[in-house]
Amino acid sequence: MSRKSPLRRAVLPAVAAVVATAALLQVPPQPADAAPGPGALPGLDLGAANRRAPIAGLYDWSKAGYRGGAALPGPGEVNPNATCQVTAAELASQYNVEPDDGADDTNGIQAAIDGIKSACSPSGSYTKLSTITFPAGRFDVTHEIHVDADYLILRGAGRDATKFVYKPDANTLYDTLTPDGSDWDEDGMTSGAGKGGWLWPGRGLFRVQSRGVHTSYASDHASAPVNRKDIFEGTINVHWKSGVKLRGKPGDTAFAARMGDKVVHLASSGALTSLAAGNLVNIRAANSRKFYEQQQATPTTFPLLNMHMRQQIFTIAALDTSARTITLDKPLEYDVPVNSTSDGSVPIDGATYDSKAAPLVDPVLGVGFENLGFTQDMPGLNPAEANNNYGNMAPAAEMHGIVFKWAANSWIRGIRADMTGSHPIVTEEAKNLQIVDNELNGSWNKGKGGNGYFRGSRVWDSLYAGNTSTQLRHFTFQWSAAGNVVIGNSFDSDLNLHGGWERNNLFELNTVKVPYAHRSGNCRANCGEEGGGGPDDSNWFPIWWGAGKKAVKWSGASGPRNVFFNNAMTKQHADNGPYNDFYADRHRVHSFGWDGTAYKHLDIGGTPIADWAKNEQRDYTGGHGVDASKTDAASSLFLKSVDGTPPSSPTSPTSQSPTTSTTTQTPSTCLNATFTRKSVWDSGYGGGFTVTNTCSAAVGSWAVEFDLPAGTTVTGSWSSVLTRTGQHYRFGNAAHNGSVKPGGSATFGFNAAGQGLPVACSIAGTKCGGTE
Repeated sequence: MSRKSPLRRAVLPAVAAVVATAALLQVPPQPADAAPGPGALPGLDLGAANRRAPIAGLYDWSKAGYRGGAALPGPGEVNPNATCQVTAAELASQYNVEPDDGADDTNGIQAAIDGIKSACSPSGSYTKLSTITFPAGRFDVTHEIHVDADYLILRGAGRDATKFVYKPDANTLYDTLTPDGSDWDEDGMTSGAGKGGWLWPGRGLFRVQSRGVHTSYASDHASAPVNRKDIFEGTINVHWKSGVKLRGKPGDTAFAARMGDKVVHLASSGALTSLAAGNLVNIRAANSRKFYEQQQATPTTFPLLNMHMRQQIFTIAALDTSARTITLDKPLEYDVPVNSTSDGSVPIDGATYDSKAAPLVDPVLGVGFENLGFTQDMPGLNPAEANNNYGNMAPAAEMHGIVFKWAANSWIRGIRADMTGSHPIVTEEAKNLQIVDNELNGSWNKGKGGNGYFRGSRVWDSLYAGNTSTQLRHFTFQWSAAGNVVIGNSFDSDLNLHGGWERNNLFELNTVKVPYAHRSGNCRANCGEEGGGGPDDSNWFPIWWGAGKKAVKWSGASGPRNVFFNNAMTKQHADNGPYNDFYADRHRVHSFGWDGTAYKHLDIGGTPIADWAKNEQRDYTGGHGVDASKTDAASSLFLKSVDGTPPSSPTSPTSQSPTTSTTTQTPSTCLNATFTRKSVWDSGYGGGFTVTNTCSAAVGSWAVEFDLPAGTTVTGSWSSVLTRTGQHYRFGNAAHNGSVKPGGSATFGFNAAGQGLPVACSIAGTKCGGTE
């Protein structure tokens, strides 16, 4: 599938020019002393026992991540068979893969993976995993490594010790660019019946995807040149070959299934070979004009597309061959029309397009990457020039780091990516991934066509936790991504709902600090966006939301119920300026694209926004597309505890009246409170307190009290329990932040109407530590 408008055309630059570009490449200097970014929470307890039960009115995220909440594998899950444990010594002796010898290690690494695939994967399992262990040092790679052996861990000696250096050769670099030379043109990359769009999202260093070729493309694959063979690899899974058409459900014949259904009705013909219980299937709903209208994407000058914007991978719970139905493991999150016109729509582009139940004929399962690093070698280019440069520095070299496609129940932990060709981690039809405690630093290409993302496309029920992302274009969910959890990460780029009906995703406990320099127009060359347009004059804020009329250029609007909760999000509005809070009410649940019961496009006074740009700071609550009717006093909607302390029962914060009961006071010398005014506007400001414990023992509760001058009142607060008597305010701890360890701290905040600052502030009878 192409990311670009179908109106774009290919140009074939001389291969010699591409090779000349490659000849200019060099290894970028590596930053020293890598560490998690500010606010990142590596090492979170993500286990099933620490997950909250589903919360009324919200999506159930309790099964996100590896195997629906299972712990990532440890030593007890490794296959004891020595044949299935390739050691560093065996890499050297059997496959000629040795660190720091300057030799090309690609073929040896591939041979080791293929050996595991042949000897161990057929009898492997999630509790019988093979391993390939790489020692410390540098390994040189020149073309994509296919990690298509099920139940395999690629493990290094440490993210800063084992380093894969990718130098794409002439058969890997893209030899078709757009007419202006700014980006890879996958639609112009043809061979036989195939085109480069089948490679989407593009080539990488490691590709977790089947190489199976559908029988109808066997001759094309055999006759294709070396730099086109991969177009046909994986076609065993493509929906136009494996997919089964659908029929109407009884009593509702325009639809094969509705949102909330588990049973999908298959057409009366079509092979059911791969639709067995326990297998994976992608339920793909055809676009229709009415669906585009729901997204407020029409009228538009951009072409509407016959494709499947709404889709999701499920596990088949049951197959009824007589009734020709399949039962899914959980309810559908969208309606599934029989085709693009069965809902009463007129055809798109004059053609009727079918919905499909497309089995994953050959998914890759149980692959893990651990404790290693990688970079893309680009001699002649200066990594410093990539900082806050949202253009493509070497379009022919837009290779990714790790690609997951038609994959499930896999993971990445403890890796470090420095300056990849495009996305350091990218998905395309993947389920139940766990991406944890990684460091992703920079990309050579972050410009036109949509490059340089930490990208989750067509990814479902996956978990992104404890990662640090710096100098990338966006963190994105797009193309129907759903049911994912993003928790405890550190970003210096935006959380980007990029369009394509992504839905039901949770963002919480992330630190998102977006500088003024992070903007589309900050670009040296090959500038623009996904869909082929040029840069705009807006500035990226911590959240980006795909409005229908904007995102229809490449897909469509963002979908329902994407939730933001308890994130520390700030935005710098000018060079060298302060960072201002963004959605500062940390314990209010903000559900984007939602009115409390159904999908709602963001609007201003009832008029749908045409673009999020320049509308980022508007208030969409109160029926305008962001439901903010819920609050939660806990730190997390996903986890019971985020700091290892015993969880308390989460409740919604409420105001309480003063009582006459006495409590044991915390020793006054142990607690200090400092106030910071974080943001200011014409009618008020936002402020916050940090409570610090300076003693050697933990404290179990705290309360900060102060007065506000007449004319100033608190209009909202978070992470605290507020009581008020006249102009005197008392903020007691919430359930989640009362316990403060020695040397630790807790925070709370409030918004005020008026400009008066706190006076007569005290904590446990001691004067607060000051204001600024």
